[in-house]
Amino acid sequence: MTMDNESAHTKQEALDKRYIRMASIWAENSYCKRRQVGALIVKDKMIISDGYNGTPAGFENVCEDEHNLTKPYVLHAEANAITKIARSNNSSDGATMYVTASPCIECAKLIIQAGIKRVVYSEKYRLEDGIELLERAGIEVVYMPVVNV
Repeated sequence: MTMDNESAHTKQEALDKRYIRMASIWAENSYCKRRQVGALIVKDKMIISDGYNGTPAGFENVCEDEHNLTKPYVLHAEANAITKIARSNNSSDGATMYVTASPCIECAKLIIQAGIKRVVYSEKYRLEDGIELLERAGIEVVYMPVVNV
């Protein structure tokens, strides 16, 4: 790595650490009890969308049923952030998504279709099929645990 590349890499890593911490704070907005997940979509150093896991707009903010299982209509943080883009004047083409949990295969498909080129995540999920699909699509995937500073 040249000095310029090393400097750019260090700056990108510092930005990644900040945005992934912000995504973890954003996850606190979720009403889900089993797991709170947050996502940010960043393009040109601007947050252009955000999301956290929860029920669709207008539904009660209860994510789990009486057996503590996630209700089937609960949206993942990634899906919420991507669908928010659809209702805005922004484009996620070429953007980076910061998400606190590794994307499932369904969210990976949405990420690919949304034109997102990088995904930074902080918690590994038991299934890796979403990560594998992203990598197969040529999307840069970065695992970065949250370090509170």
